[in-house]
Amino acid sequence: MSNWLRSLSNYNKMIKLSHTLFALPFAGLATVLALVESKEEPNVLWQKVFWIGICMVSARSAAMGFNRYIDRDIDARNPRTALREIPAGKVSETNAIVFIVLSCLIFLAASWMIHFLCFVLAFPALFLVLFYSYSKRFTFLCHFILGASIGIAPLGAWIAILGSFSLIPILWSLGLLFHIAGFDILYSTQDSDFDRSQGLHSVPARFGIPFALLLAKVLHAISFAFLLYAGYTAHLGAYYYIFLAITGILFIAEHALVSPKDLSKVPIAFFHINASISGVLFLGILIEKLPQLIEKFSGKSP
Repeated sequence: MSNWLRSLSNYNKMIKLSHTLFALPFAGLATVLALVESKEEPNVLWQKVFWIGICMVSARSAAMGFNRYIDRDIDARNPRTALREIPAGKVSETNAIVFIVLSCLIFLAASWMIHFLCFVLAFPALFLVLFYSYSKRFTFLCHFILGASIGIAPLGAWIAILGSFSLIPILWSLGLLFHIAGFDILYSTQDSDFDRSQGLHSVPARFGIPFALLLAKVLHAISFAFLLYAGYTAHLGAYYYIFLAITGILFIAEHALVSPKDLSKVPIAFFHINASISGVLFLGILIEKLPQLIEKFSGKSP
């Protein structure tokens, strides 16, 4: 039993399962808005919500596992990542491949359980989330590819519930794209010298840390503008804008912690600030739409 628990812990650390909880709210905010718009029966909607959750967890598990697998040799040479599970021998390469394949199959099966359009779109979505891991080998735009791979979550959740495209989830997805790209640039400043020495591509490695930090700020400003416009387009009220203001404060605090001369607080910016942004936005939308959700699922006025 102790060996099984240790193995489970190693897989959990390999894919950072706890970080999935930070990604789920991005799909959740679009799910809430789509649930309010949907005309389907509550039992059907609950099933879709369940399978959306399975899709999110399995897709992210596949992406993180794949990233760790193809970067295993690079991670072994980087002092910051040398103790990750695969280079450290805690998870074998064979077992990592099995884990990745199973995660992909679960994602495809869950998308099939939602509806056929989701199943069809699952293949390009899966390609995108896996492709990111290769992109830093040939382009400094890898940060934007990561942003796009995570940014499709709101659009995917909207399509899962309503079966159609709309401007509203596209705006949320664009806001998320620039949010993730900006932070990934900030986060990659830790490895700029190593990336340059290994021929890997990133904004900090190519343009330097001062420019990278400035670009991250600009991208987060763009992200905030998209989130603001998305709230306006979705006709959200005061609760959302209060929580969006909190998000803006978190953006500012995140950048205040980091400077070209001091990158030591980058992990704090991620684990304690950046990871909170998705939850704050989701909470704002949930509170805003809670009366309508109660009415929909209870069949009674709140």
